[in-house]
Amino acid sequence: MAYQRYEPGEYRPQFGSFSFFPPVIKYLIIANLGVFLFANLISGGVLTIAGEPLSRYFAEYMFLWPLGEGFLPWQLISYMFIHLDFWHIFMNMLMLWMFGMEVENTWGSKKFLLFFIACGIAGGLSNLLVAPLFSSPGATIGASGGVYGVLVAFAMLFPNRYVYIYFFLPLKAKYLITGLIAIEVFYGVTGSREGVAHMAHLGGAILGAIWVLLDNRGMIDMMLRRVSSRGRSTDRYSSAGSERIYQATVHPLTPSSRTSSTSDTEFERYQHLIDEILDKIGKQGYSALTEEEKRLLLDASKRIHPDKGQNG
Repeated sequence: MAYQRYEPGEYRPQFGSFSFFPPVIKYLIIANLGVFLFANLISGGVLTIAGEPLSRYFAEYMFLWPLGEGFLPWQLISYMFIHLDFWHIFMNMLMLWMFGMEVENTWGSKKFLLFFIACGIAGGLSNLLVAPLFSSPGATIGASGGVYGVLVAFAMLFPNRYVYIYFFLPLKAKYLITGLIAIEVFYGVTGSREGVAHMAHLGGAILGAIWVLLDNRGMIDMMLRRVSSRGRSTDRYSSAGSERIYQATVHPLTPSSRTSSTSDTEFERYQHLIDEILDKIGKQGYSALTEEEKRLLLDASKRIHPDKGQNG
């Protein structure tokens, strides 16, 4: 697996490792399409339970209802996967794929999934707690809270990336996304465009911005490691294996440094560590590496290309 340097301290998969349909986005789209088809299948009232249309129960238990009007805790997640209108699901899934593809490839699938769900929940909470201050929201459905979080993350990670509006008008991501957020603020505060959960959009966008800021400081990875370390090792390269990595960093067993006294077993172990680290980058992103792994990878890169200095 090959990687090229594209920002100070980060690596991005080259074309062969870049996925145009990374797993989380692929399964999110499949899940949303599946629920969309199911919702439209039962909308005619053909399927019933105890004489009541199944669509009634579906809406009652799965839509996000205002507080005191049927709200149930799991609705903060279930509402994100429900669309009834074709253009609603089409635009949400298109934006999720267009802007989320590079975010997931950069962060890794696990972090991206947690990010998307967190933004969707933040959007739902915003619609429950903030929207009533400006309007009288009804039941809410759609993935827009998570999608707006993805839009903000893309704009912060790739601010100068050009996005082609209507396929021919180029505009930098930071300007396009800022404009979209400004429109949402206007409509959300004035309540001049009913039928759209603008506060859900803004809630997802705000959490998306906070997440990226914390992630840039390494705090997201630190929190995820602490959570996942309960009950099992967070990282198979740390704890018991950290000493192995440290020793390999100090005495790297690369081809250029091997001596007659170096065993083939030790050399193979070193190569295996490098392969594991590269695989980890492909699955979770470069930011998921520990400091020892980063130093080991950098040392290996220098020995493979001894004539090249480190690029800033």
